[in-house]
Amino acid sequence: MTPLEWDLQRVLKHNRDGSRGTQYERKKMVMQFAKDVHRLGFRGLRLRNIRHKHLQTVLTAWRTGNPNGRPISDATLKNRLAGLRWVLEKVGKSTLLPESNRALGIEARTYIPERSKAMTLTEDALKRVTDNHVHHSFRMQDAFGLRRCEAMKIQPTWADRGDKLVLKSSWTKGGRPREIPIRTQQQREVLNAAKAFAKNESLIPARKSYREHLMTWEYQTRRAGLSKTHGLRHAYAQRRYEELTGRKAPVRGGTPTKALEGVLKEQDRQARLQIASELGHSRTAISNTYLGC
Repeated sequence: MTPLEWDLQRVLKHNRDGSRGTQYERKKMVMQFAKDVHRLGFRGLRLRNIRHKHLQTVLTAWRTGNPNGRPISDATLKNRLAGLRWVLEKVGKSTLLPESNRALGIEARTYIPERSKAMTLTEDALKRVTDNHVHHSFRMQDAFGLRRCEAMKIQPTWADRGDKLVLKSSWTKGGRPREIPIRTQQQREVLNAAKAFAKNESLIPARKSYREHLMTWEYQTRRAGLSKTHGLRHAYAQRRYEELTGRKAPVRGGTPTKALEGVLKEQDRQARLQIASELGHSRTAISNTYLGC
């Protein structure tokens, strides 16, 4: 193990932000950086001595194909940079990398759907779900736009703060805690039912690990004919857009953003900011994936 790898292991050990999956992926990314720094000739480098030149050399190598022989995709590059930013922030060196990938010449690319990917959670589908934990998770995902892991790990009683649902960092992707407003009677009914079922526990059975229960989730998803339940998040985003603007989302036939002007354009922008926040995304442009543009 190189000195830099040892330093990074210590930072990772003492800062367990996010879920286990997030921690695992973060570790892979930052340890790859340490290996490539060593291969590129910076041997014996310690974390406290990292400078801009080290980061720039590795970034250039990743983009051109060295030291492994092939360039990495922009998506992978963005993930690795997110891991590096996390480490640098923990050791007080966050200024070594700009906050924006655009400043590094990496353009943001957002997939814009041609049609809505929203999914409806029907009573018929719910009747085919035989696992009660999954049943309540599906309903929570539908009502609050949760990710799959969040809908499984959530402790409904702890999360209920009256007018908002609070998500712990250990439940969320990227370890970012967030709040989702409780606005409707339907949301309140879904949450109350989940609380009554789970008591003070999560929506993962006490006898199972997350990975074990994930297998049950996937089986129940197929049984209910729901395919990937990420479509429930799309439906949530599109409902929220209509609530906030009074118009259907562009992906559902609403007015395209480029056709809006003045107050309506600002209303669209504010709605997208709000929806991105509720969905747990750090980039507001990602709302285009759910809403169209």
